[in-house]
Amino acid sequence: MCRWMAYQGTPIYLEEWLFEPDHSLIHQSLSARKSEVTVNADGFGLGWYDEREEPGLYHEILPAWSDCNLKSLARHIKSGLFFAHVRASTGTSTARSNCHPFGYNNWLFMHNGQIGMYEQVRWQIDRWIPEHLYNHRRGSTDSEAIFLLMIANGLDKDPVQAITQTLQMVLTLMKQKGITEPLRFTSMLSDGQNMWAIRFSSDEYAPSLYYKQFEDHVVIGSEPLDLSGDGWQLVQSGHMVKVGIDHYESKALNITL
Repeated sequence: MCRWMAYQGTPIYLEEWLFEPDHSLIHQSLSARKSEVTVNADGFGLGWYDEREEPGLYHEILPAWSDCNLKSLARHIKSGLFFAHVRASTGTSTARSNCHPFGYNNWLFMHNGQIGMYEQVRWQIDRWIPEHLYNHRRGSTDSEAIFLLMIANGLDKDPVQAITQTLQMVLTLMKQKGITEPLRFTSMLSDGQNMWAIRFSSDEYAPSLYYKQFEDHVVIGSEPLDLSGDGWQLVQSGHMVKVGIDHYESKALNITL
């Protein structure tokens, strides 16, 4: 399973959270602690907001620990809201187009989890995506398909409704196909101003998700970014949270299992 982190607060150079903590995301790419998969080596990606409305994106298929470009970029890019993701593929190819985070206009999205037996529902899910959005489908992952479907379901207007509707559609389709493997979905979205995190699974094993609020910033990710774990709070399974520097709003997802 993938590992990821997001930051919002006083603008900083990305290396401060990507490389410097003793259990940073780069460290997790080699030695994850709260995942069935220890090594996440199937590519990585960055997404960051600056003065422009659309976020910047960088994707690479090399393992995060071995790319000198990443270290240089993280040393020189400064942002007050950024995403980072290291990938462990659940079946789709290792390609830049399959690396998270994904972007659309002012939105960023990244994901850890999977649609159980995805190949049995992929055809139908792709056809739910309107043509004007499907032209933005660059890769072959279930994550990107879910993101575009959320946009089609009104992510700009009502994120809670769009996310709930999308997950319910996928889960209902899986039931119709007789799929017993779970839908596991721990993800992060941002419109450049706000951040929403979701921790959900159709079984009792939702992928981990933690957050920690500091005086002038908040960090959220698959695992605590320090080995002690002091001050990191676990997001409740089956919930969506709107998280920021000085607020944390949690809402149970109204999804029929």
